[in-house]
Order: sequence, then C-alpha cells, then structure tokens
Amino acid sequence: MPRTPIIPKGSAPSLAPYSPGVKAGNTVYVSGVLALDTAGKLVGAGDVKAQTRHVLDSIKAVVEAAGGSLDDVVYNAIFLKDLADYAKMNEIYASYFPSSPPARYCIRADLVKPEFLVEISSIAQLG
Repeated sequence: MPRTPIIPKGSAPSLAPYSPGVKAGNTVYVSGVLALDTAGKLVGAGDVKAQTRHVLDSIKAVVEAAGGSLDDVVYNAIFLKDLADYAKMNEIYASYFPSSPPARYCIRADLVKPEFLVEISSIAQLG
C-alpha cells in the first residue's frame, strides 16, 4: 500500500528522522507531537495546559492536511512527564474531543527533553 508523508505548512522542525504524519490508505498516523513552534522553540514552558493545546492544534493540522478533521481521530497515545498534570491535560483534551472521544491511553514517561510536559500521538481514520 502506498504511503504519503504529511507535513503541514508551519510544522516544527523534526528532532529526529520522522514525518509529522503518514497517510496509508484512509488511515493517518500522527507522530508523537511536542509543544514546539515553527522555529523549534518550546511553547508553554512549565504550563501543561498550554503545551496540550499546542500539541492538539499540531495534531489537528496534520489530520487536516491529510484531508480529515479531529472527528476522524480514533486513537490517541498520551505521555505525561508528571501524572499530577493529568487533570489539567484532560481539561484541555476534553475541549478538543467534546463528544464521542477517541480511544486512548495515558502513561507517565520521561520525554525527549525535560522541558516537555506532554506528548501525544494519534491515529485517524478518514472517510
């Protein structure tokens, strides 16, 4: 099956060799997204709500560049630096998925740099 890298305009520079998203058939796989702006600078230092909002906006951009919307997201993997931030992250997360939220899991994990508080990876099914 052919696959197409999805790189939305204004994407943050990659910290490693990967594409922000890949479309294979009607499925879009979104790489783990961190709170980085277009210059690769941290967004929302010390603020898990701001980082979650930025991460979900970035996921939305990838899915939309592939021809979908957040309503097409069927699965999210959430990584939190500190589980004490779980309620704050969920407050923002719920505003992006207000009804029929996707399946997901959330674990505590060390992220690639200590200033990152949240990372989310997604799968969307288009059509």
